[in-house]
Amino acid sequence: MKIVMYVTDSCTLCDHALDIMFGIPELTGHLLETVDIATDDSLLERFGESIPVLELADQRLFWPFTEQDIRNLVQKASSHSLE
Repeated sequence: MKIVMYVTDSCTLCDHALDIMFGIPELTGHLLETVDIATDDSLLERFGESIPVLELADQRLFWPFTEQDIRNLVQKASSHSLE
């Protein structure tokens, strides 16, 4: 499963969110793609005030989120993919 994280350079909240994600063993084996919103005006407009933002399947988590929020997102996306 691919998880997308919308970020920008020098974003301490983004770094913190990545640290949280790397500490979740259940995410091992998932693909993480980071997208720098500064390279796309539409993404900057959409997520500029909200980063970091996690996206998995059709679900999004906007900062602030916790380790448990991420686990819930993965579980929800996994259950939807089985339907």
